[in-house]
Formats: sequence, structure tokens, C-alpha cells
Amino acid sequence: MRDLTSTLMTAQQQAVAVPYIKLEAVNKIAGVDRYSWIRLYDGSEVDWFHTLTMPGDGSMVRARTTPSSDSRKLYRQRVSSPGPESDFSQWTYTNQYNAIVTAAASLGAEVAIYWIKPNREIRRFKSTDYGVTWGSAELIDYSQTTAIYDIAAAYKPNGDIAVFIADAANLYVMKCIGGQWQTKTAWDKTTGNLSGVACMYDGDWNLLVTGKDTAGNFKLWSLVYGDGGNVSPGTWSTLKEIASAPAGGDYEYKQPFLDKTDVYRCFFTEKYSGIEAYNRPFQSHMLLGVTYSEGLWREPAPFNVSCEYGLAMAHYGDYVWLASPDGVWRAPLVSQSLDLTADIISVRQESNQAGGVLVVELDNNDGKYASPGQGDIAVLDKGCQLEFSPGYRTTAGVEYSSGQTYCLESFEHTSTGGRASVILRAWDGWGALSDWSARHQLRWNKTTNDKNVKEIIAVIMARAGIKLEVKSQSATIANFYPDFTVNPNDSGKDAIEKLLSFAPDVVFIEGNKAYLVNPQSEDSPVYNYGVEHVILDGRYQQSAMRVNRAQVEGYDTGQGKLIVIDSFDWEEMDRLYERIRHVEDRNLNTTAKAYQRGEAVLRKAEIDAIEGIITIPVNCGQQLYDVITVTDARAGLEVAKRRILGITLVYQPQRGDYYQRSEIGGV
Repeated sequence: MRDLTSTLMTAQQQAVAVPYIKLEAVNKIAGVDRYSWIRLYDGSEVDWFHTLTMPGDGSMVRARTTPSSDSRKLYRQRVSSPGPESDFSQWTYTNQYNAIVTAAASLGAEVAIYWIKPNREIRRFKSTDYGVTWGSAELIDYSQTTAIYDIAAAYKPNGDIAVFIADAANLYVMKCIGGQWQTKTAWDKTTGNLSGVACMYDGDWNLLVTGKDTAGNFKLWSLVYGDGGNVSPGTWSTLKEIASAPAGGDYEYKQPFLDKTDVYRCFFTEKYSGIEAYNRPFQSHMLLGVTYSEGLWREPAPFNVSCEYGLAMAHYGDYVWLASPDGVWRAPLVSQSLDLTADIISVRQESNQAGGVLVVELDNNDGKYASPGQGDIAVLDKGCQLEFSPGYRTTAGVEYSSGQTYCLESFEHTSTGGRASVILRAWDGWGALSDWSARHQLRWNKTTNDKNVKEIIAVIMARAGIKLEVKSQSATIANFYPDFTVNPNDSGKDAIEKLLSFAPDVVFIEGNKAYLVNPQSEDSPVYNYGVEHVILDGRYQQSAMRVNRAQVEGYDTGQGKLIVIDSFDWEEMDRLYERIRHVEDRNLNTTAKAYQRGEAVLRKAEIDAIEGIITIPVNCGQQLYDVITVTDARAGLEVAKRRILGITLVYQPQRGDYYQRSEIGGV
């Protein structure tokens, strides 16, 4: 149950209470800002290696190289106050050529541009006045080989610098500490040749790397080079896969770029060399509230432009910027919102084990909602986030319980009886999971124990923009490592439901978070109905269990024998004879795992056998799978423990309706 203030708790238990619902539309998706990109510059520069940084004065500093046919010349650009009226076409030739790759970084007034030459020289330009003037080209080191594919650099807040070089199949790091360049060192990974690297500093050196694995599959990975934040100094984290394409196919990945605004965001290029070949930037972002080392990214999505060498990203002040050699884009960083509270005619909110829906009718008599997505209501558009907060007027003023969000799927204009309204329909995170489908086959634990059931669920949830948090968990979900496959076009919701069938645990979604719960019969109640909080009406039913015997078949690979384990509810079998469910799963390679699966089947049947519905004044903090007590003397119930399995909230102020209808089950 969500936390409520004492005054809000008191208000919702009063015989007479004044309801209040707050509803806002915001330009977010799963809690993350949705950027509205506007292209400010469309030039004719050749698409080649490039970089972007924004020093402490808000200026824009870019660098680019040209192809070998133009001697690989290195150009730089500084735009003092970038905006719609700026000229992004003016470049300064640095009198440097044979620049294979380039990178830029800045800290305060200091700006540096790095490049590597075919003779392995690693060189740098440095400015101490925001890029207005530059020193001479410096030779700082040599690359290990001539097979250089990319370079990236970032400053630490104390002024130290790290430069990362994608050199054949190795990633090298070279740090400048206290003004002194250190000996470069190689990572400890084994891969095929690399094709790109990006980095930024945030307690550690956070990286993106593109290239091949040892089998020749093309990959985009996240990686951390530790500096004592989440990873020990001087050590490398594991590679976390973000995107993958098979060896021998027509796809590859290259040119990653990385930035952090509200969350970490990245761009990289997907190169397709088949029929109708393309070079297309893709974008992705991490989830709110996760660390970079967790490696939880949303499913990458294409960006509407064609370029092989990617889109560099940086931000300053109120704007975030993208750039290619021939293009510059800008989007506001400030979140936009629209308060819809005053125009609510009615609300119906439904939440259950299958998902959640919010339907809101708004007064449109004055025509203010005639054109959603435009003008003053531009934020109210398909895909925006609706933030729904039920509450009451209390002795402390207006109070409500926040945290529930929905994605707007449709709006419907109505005109009847001389009145006009607009009806908004929105889904919760289960809708996002239904919409997500695997782009290619995903498989875990084929030969080794890569991820347990909970970790696989977390990865799939992240692909739809949802963070998994644990309220409670079973041993099964944390220790079972099934050979599990998600095939192309399989939906995220179907995959999650299949994974949850392996364990007694359940999941509910609120906002951009999914909460894992292991229902236990000894769980303590979090709220009581029937005394302080009245029950308007109730229906209570006890049914026979649909399953009273679970027969589970696994396979012991070590002995080459079947495992067959039975789990029984003997009292139910005595009453009803046998109701059996067969479960076959070759992932169950021990008797303990088979027994746990059978008990999970019976546990869910036990919960479902007790059901009912209570109608109550709205409890603003109630959540799915909360344990409550019900006291209803007319039905013979005295502090009976039940579990919330569904919630329907109805708000119709013109009729004086503000109530919840809660579906309840066994504990």
C-alpha cells in the first residue's frame, strides 16, 4: 500500500468526505522525458567521423574529419550561442590532415579535440577559453596498432582526462592525471574487432562499445571502467548487451554516442547492407533510478535521418543537442505539463492482474480540447503520460496519493445534448509490454547460468521502459535458471507471464515500475475494512480449487532420467476427487526444482479459490496484492484476511459517486 498522511487516511475513513482527483498530462514516456527534436541546420558536409561538446559557457564546439579522398582533413567549429539563427556552416581548417578518427571533451573553460593519424600518432588541440583560441597540436602518445576504428574522451570533475581507443579487438584507456599522461592499458575482454566507442564520466568512466564478439556476431555493449563509483578503480565491469545481430548477416552496429540528461541516453548507427541498404541512427535510454553498471536499456528505436557516422549528443542549460557533420538538432530539456483536474467530468480506473486502463472524460464545452497535440495543449497528445492521483480534501487542504501513470492511447470527441466532451483512454505499463516484441531471438541459459528468472524479467521489462523492483521474492525466482527463449514477434507480456508461471511470484505495475511480490499466507494485513473504513456492499465466495494435484515432469541430465514429482492438496482431493494439472519442463533438472514448481501451481490455485468483491469509499493508497482484513458481520466475516486482486475506481461528481470496487482473493 502506498504511504498516506494521517490526515488523508482520516479523510478517506469519514462517513462524509469531499473527493479530489489530480490529473496531469506530461511529455514523458514511462517517466522519461520525451524530446521534441527540431532540425536547425541541414547542410552539405560529407558524412564522416565527427564529435560534439559543449563547454561551460554554453557554446557549441564541433570537430569533423573528411574521407581519404580529401586527405582526411580535420576541421573544427565554435558557435558561441547556438540557436535557431546560428550559422552552423562555418568550419575552420586546422591545417591537420590524415586524421582517421576524432573526439572532443570539455570541462568548464577547457576544451580538447583528439585525433589519431595513420602513423599511430595520438594528437590533441587544447583550448582554455571555451574554444575561442587553441594551442598548437600536441603529440601525446601512439596507438598500439594502425587498426584504429574510434576514439572517445571525457573529463573527470577534478580535471583528469581519460581517452579510450578502439584498436582492432582491444579497447585501450589512456589517462591524464594531474596534467601527466599515464601509460595506456588494455581492457580484459576477448572480442572480435571493435567499431566504435563512446564515454562519459559519472563516478566511473561509463562506456558504449560496438564491434563483434568472438563468434563474429555484431554487438552494442555497455561497459564501465571503474573509478570507485560503482566499480573498483582500474577494473572493468562485464559487457552488457544492448543490441545484437548475427554473424554473416547484413546488419552491423557502429558509431555510438553517449550523454546523460534526465537519464543516460545513447545514439548508434545500424548499418544494413542488403537490398534497400541503409545507415540509420537508433536511440535508446536507460531507466529511471538504475545505475549505469546495471545495463538496463529500453529497446532501441530508429531516428528519422540517414547517416553512417551517427549523431553526437550534448546538452547545456535548457536544451539538448544532436549533431552530424551536415545537421544540427535541438530539443527543450524542460518538462512540459498540462493540468486537466478542473475539467474532469468522470473517471474510471481499472487495475487487475492482466493490466490497467484509465478512462477520463473532460469537459470540452469551451472547445479548449478541440485540437489535442497543438498550441496550448500540445503536450496532450497520443503517447503522452497521464499522471493520476486520487485524494480528498482534508483538514490540511487538498491531499492525494501520486505514483500512478498511464500512456494516452486515444482521445474521442463527443457532442450530445448540447454538451461537448473529450474522452481519454490510457494504458498502464502492461500495455507497453504488450506493444513490445522481440526484434530478434533472445535466449538465456543455453549453456551456462546467465540470468535467473527475476533477472530475465528485469531485462524484458526494461526493453519496454519499466524498472523491476522487489517487494518480496521466492527462492525459485532468484535461483532458477531456465533455458528460456523469446522469439521474434513474441510480446513482452506473454514472455513475462510465461516466466511467472515458473514461480509463485506475481507482478503489478505502477508508473514506470513493476513490483515483484511473493504472496505468503503469513503476510500481515496493511489495511482493515468494515470498521473505520466502511464496506458499502460485499460479495464473498469460496470455491473448490481448480487444481488439487500437480504432477511435474523434469529431466536429470546427469543421470539421463526423467524426474516426476507430485504435489497434493489432500483436503481438496478428499472433497472433490482428483483435479490434476501436468507440467512438463526439461529445465527442471532436480527434484527440488520440480517440487517447487508443483507447490507454486497449488499455491496459485489456493489463492484463486477464494474470491469476492467489496465496494468501499476510495482508499487512495490501495495496491494490487495488498493483504487486508474484512469484517462484515452480515456475511459472517470477522477480521478475515484477503488479498487485493483487482481495483476499479469510479468518480462521477455529478452523481456523487466516488468509490472503489475491489476484487479480493485468498491470502
